[in-house]
Amino acid sequence: MIRLLVDSASDYTQEEIRNKNLYFVPLQIQIEGKNYLDGVDIDKETFYEKMMNSKEFFKTSQPSPQEFLDIFEEVKKKQETLICLSLSSKLSGTYQSACLAKDMVDYENIYIVDTLTAVAGIRLLCEVAIKWIDENRSVENIVSGLEELKEHVHIYAGLDTLEYLAKGGRISKTAAAIGTLASIKPIICVDHGEVVVAGKTRGVNKATSVVCEKMHSDIVDTLYPVYTLYSYGLENVEKLESKLDLDVNRVRIGSTIGVHIGPNAFGVCFVSKL
Repeated sequence: MIRLLVDSASDYTQEEIRNKNLYFVPLQIQIEGKNYLDGVDIDKETFYEKMMNSKEFFKTSQPSPQEFLDIFEEVKKKQETLICLSLSSKLSGTYQSACLAKDMVDYENIYIVDTLTAVAGIRLLCEVAIKWIDENRSVENIVSGLEELKEHVHIYAGLDTLEYLAKGGRISKTAAAIGTLASIKPIICVDHGEVVVAGKTRGVNKATSVVCEKMHSDIVDTLYPVYTLYSYGLENVEKLESKLDLDVNRVRIGSTIGVHIGPNAFGVCFVSKL
């Protein structure tokens, strides 16, 4: 049996984890001196409410190798085959923790894919992998297919501010400076695993248009799911969806990534034609 493992940056709910029979490893969120397991003992709504009512910057921490090792030992005991889809190694040490655990478990049938993406990008790859497993593809075929596909997964997002990304060290303070100007809405993308400022515009309406323009310049492959994303508040993502002539699935961004982008963010995740 081929099983899949995702971390909490995939933003699956616990109900979805159970229904899809996935293994799951949460990252930790430190909020005002207390640690929470993302998606386990703090939900998305509570997280954003705490963020907006706190002056402190919340911090994330990667899972330990032991957390992966516990699952890997279970997989080994059951003689399953496991594909681990990790949050981008350029955004977190989660991938490194998984690799260290694999070195310790002494079991060949574990494959770790550095997705080079986050949030719905991980979910997209996972959904494709589930489909391929149902088609009885070999694990080698699935892993090689995911390695190819991940290079064509794109995320574009409009943020209310770059403050959170700068505080978390995900972008430079110089890059974040554009977010301090009144009504300027930065546009970011996930490029080869890293967060890059892709542009800036004035006001939310223009920002949603720019996200659409960048999306269509990549030529969307409609054979794969298209996701719209939001952090806190539906108004911005609804404006974006009204401009998309596509069937989309809406996904709420959880605390692993939400801590870096803040409330009122919106975006889209898709695959460009190979």
